[in-house]
Amino acid sequence: MPVGVTGRKIAFLATDGVDQREMAEPWDALSRAGADLHLVSLRAGEIQAAHGDDASARFSVDRVLTEVRAGQYDGLVLPGGVANPDRLRMDPNAVAFVKAFMDADKPVAAICHAPWVLIEADAVRGRTLTSWPSLRTDITNAGGDWVDRRVVVDQKLVTSRRPDDLPAFCEKVLAIFGEAIDERRLDFTVEQSFPASDPPPGPA
Repeated sequence: MPVGVTGRKIAFLATDGVDQREMAEPWDALSRAGADLHLVSLRAGEIQAAHGDDASARFSVDRVLTEVRAGQYDGLVLPGGVANPDRLRMDPNAVAFVKAFMDADKPVAAICHAPWVLIEADAVRGRTLTSWPSLRTDITNAGGDWVDRRVVVDQKLVTSRRPDDLPAFCEKVLAIFGEAIDERRLDFTVEQSFPASDPPPGPA
């Protein structure tokens, strides 16, 4: 029976200027589904969210970026806002962290302006995704195929355009993250079932 995201470790990468709804609503959805969540940021303490152009709630940081590795997590969520991903894409550690998830084929979800960080990590080439409309040229120039849809799934990458898309975004995050994590666990179990001296049998 699939376990979905129950007990799985999911990182949210964000800093000051993160959109309040794009941080809080996926966090709430994954938390209610039983995931173990960490807010990873550039520094310890709290980050200041934004609601539109105004300052809003503050979120407590669980882990500092320089103290964690992608290998410690089963998936990654990149909330949007404008200032938040703009700051992250200028930080080499943040870009490397995102790239490590994509290179490892782990589930990643990005909304609004968050694909800026994916672009900086050279992780949109050959992929179909969506975003806030002003990123269309950036994504196209980086080798991606931009489409105007509420939510887009390309393999294990989930993207959406704006806060109004959050219901569809959260639904797909739960589905794709659950499927991808279960798939990785199955692969690991199969690998562990056969010692190096006794590989899985090939076709007859």
